[in-house]
Amino acid sequence: MNATEKKCLVLGATGFIGGHIALRAAQEGYQVRGLRRNPESSGHLGATQIEWYDGNLEELASMVRAMQGVDVVFHAAGYYPTHSIPREVPKQVAFAVDQILGVIQAARMAEVKKFVFTSSLTTIGNPTSGSNRLANETDIYIPGTVGKSAYYESKIAMETRVLDAVGEGFPAVVVNPTAVFGPGDVHLTLGKILLAIKRGYAIAWIPAKTNVVDVRDVAAGHLAAAKRGRIGERYILGGFNMSVKTIIDIVANLYNIHPPFFQISTKTLQRIVALVDLIPFLSTGNHLRAIPYWQSFNTEKAEKELGCQTRPFGDTIHDAIEWFRENGIKV
Repeated sequence: MNATEKKCLVLGATGFIGGHIALRAAQEGYQVRGLRRNPESSGHLGATQIEWYDGNLEELASMVRAMQGVDVVFHAAGYYPTHSIPREVPKQVAFAVDQILGVIQAARMAEVKKFVFTSSLTTIGNPTSGSNRLANETDIYIPGTVGKSAYYESKIAMETRVLDAVGEGFPAVVVNPTAVFGPGDVHLTLGKILLAIKRGYAIAWIPAKTNVVDVRDVAAGHLAAAKRGRIGERYILGGFNMSVKTIIDIVANLYNIHPPFFQISTKTLQRIVALVDLIPFLSTGNHLRAIPYWQSFNTEKAEKELGCQTRPFGDTIHDAIEWFRENGIKV
């Protein structure tokens, strides 16, 4: 069966990554379906030919209906905790688990042939202390390592349930995008950070490294995972390992912005997180508390098995800024 005869469903098609998966799938000849909670929403897809289904991830019947007759489901709509009030973390993790179990049940009922789950870089654990190597797919985040982070705990809980289901015959592949930038960031996921730098608000940097990748390359990685990804495997979809300061400097150089003046120490960040935890309505410490655990990644597995490639990061930044400008967002 070639791609022109295949159907896929994108959960999260109105979002940043999911929208690009839908675009890439359509370009490769798939008949693309999207599930959306809001019948008026189409994300950044514009006039792209999508067969929309109304529903959500808490309605089993709506998911089964959308998945019926589909060859591949791309799940890029997993629960994303937006805050991390410590006492509420268990409740958020429980919600995440219930949600992913419902999606798996729907896919089983619809007899989906391949399930590509969009996980996170946060489920890749830090290598054992003293092992002089980059983190890879064999490194598993140990729950509780970062503390009471709803995001970290929810993401590993969902990914674990997907991989557990593989042991029961579920045809799932997991992909782990790193820090994703690019055009179409409708919900300003990392775009808000990029815009802050572009507007000259980044007066300081943090002593951390990460991996950055273009959303279009991430979408291509998803399609490759559907075709060539091995069931039960994880694939890090990444691009370039670089420091936070380097990221800021690239944007500053592109747009002639004054680079940041000083570094914020790890100890200072820890004090900020402790303060935030004491003030519930300010509790956005999901990622702040994790900065000491940020790391670089080895992306060779996805490159070799899936054929993933990466465009220059400067092009990613330029295209993202132009998309914001063209869509009326102040840059």
